[in-house]
Amino acid sequence: MLKTLRKRRGLSLADTARALLAIAGELGQPRTSLPTVAGLQRSVARWESAFPKRPDGRHQLLLAHLYGRTPAGSIALGAGSDFAALIEALVHLGESETELARLRTVLVRAATDPGGGMLALMSPSVRTGLTAALADPARVDEDLVAALAQVVTDVDAQVGTVSFVRLQLMLAPAVEACRQLTASPLPASLLDRMRDVSVAAHTLAGRLAFETRDDVASRELYTAATREAGLLPDRWRRATVHMSHALVTLYSAQGLAAAARLTEAAVRDAGTGDSVVVRARAHALQAETAARAGEAHQARSALGLAWYDMGRACADDPSNSSFTNNHLRGFEGVCELYVGDPQSAHDRFAASAKALVEPRQQVQRAIVTTDQALARIRLDEARSATDLLHACVSAAVATGGRVPAMRLAQARQALRPWRREQWVADFDDHLMDVLRA
Repeated sequence: MLKTLRKRRGLSLADTARALLAIAGELGQPRTSLPTVAGLQRSVARWESAFPKRPDGRHQLLLAHLYGRTPAGSIALGAGSDFAALIEALVHLGESETELARLRTVLVRAATDPGGGMLALMSPSVRTGLTAALADPARVDEDLVAALAQVVTDVDAQVGTVSFVRLQLMLAPAVEACRQLTASPLPASLLDRMRDVSVAAHTLAGRLAFETRDDVASRELYTAATREAGLLPDRWRRATVHMSHALVTLYSAQGLAAAARLTEAAVRDAGTGDSVVVRARAHALQAETAARAGEAHQARSALGLAWYDMGRACADDPSNSSFTNNHLRGFEGVCELYVGDPQSAHDRFAASAKALVEPRQQVQRAIVTTDQALARIRLDEARSATDLLHACVSAAVATGGRVPAMRLAQARQALRPWRREQWVADFDDHLMDVLRA
């Protein structure tokens, strides 16, 4: 596969070695640490041999930068691109999903450094097809719809590893393309699929707008997503919009009451939809809003329903949701924190945070760990709580996430009785140092 990829570019072994060395120089790698052209040429040959050796992480990075750009120099990381072919080859060579996700993140960041956006997530042929379709909607086909869906999926997959501002930049063109194409006279066979992509794009965009503190844009995007989802045949799609909207509303000026109304709407829609996992998520969110309102019985009842739903979930659930038992334990912890036992809440948060290890889960891990710290404060273990909070600061700032930052502010408020302690001052200094940076 690597040999095919190289020859498709018209590169010899020596050409490839020289190109990789040039990229290493551009990335600022010390010249003294680099092999000769002949030495790197032998490495390229070993990667392509009958018994291939997998490139190490450093060489994978160089290959990613080589094949992450088209011969014309533009970045292309989407399906059908040379970069996608490289990733597939590395999968066959045994590289882990975690390492490949990190590699992709590096290239996504490189794509957004000069102000690039959605086009980096599309192959050149798809870019051409999108341009033609926007000029003439009659040229929309299954491949184009699938490509737009993949863009939304790719942006969503970078939450927690790339800043929310950059993700907005990458997603905005997809949102606009969906808006234009769903308003066009598409064939019925394509309209629902295009509308489904539009719902996902507008929902994610609503969340990103909230995280970057644009509440007006966030509400407008969620309104558009709700409207589009209401035109789809299965109500679980609209339930997912309501839940995402409820979670950001919970932290906005509208607060708990508005979030509870959206949650109830999500429960109703999920109850008539085909996704059991979405139903479980809706009940879990219902439990959280009830607990925050001090309604212990309602919170426990909703949690029981969420666990019942998760027990009935199957691998072919139509939502393809990432919601798991570990996420549900986090909701259990929130309920215990507000209407139950702080020690039980702490233990549930700890178990949930321990399981949230993927780069994509960094934001959720920061939220859960901050809640774990709150539980420690309520257990009169404030000093050890700050140990957890120090780790959350870096995660919150790395992504620019609003919700983790607000959770941190809540935890800092809870530390006020100990404000004269040196360890609280140290935490404040950490917060200020990171914010100044």
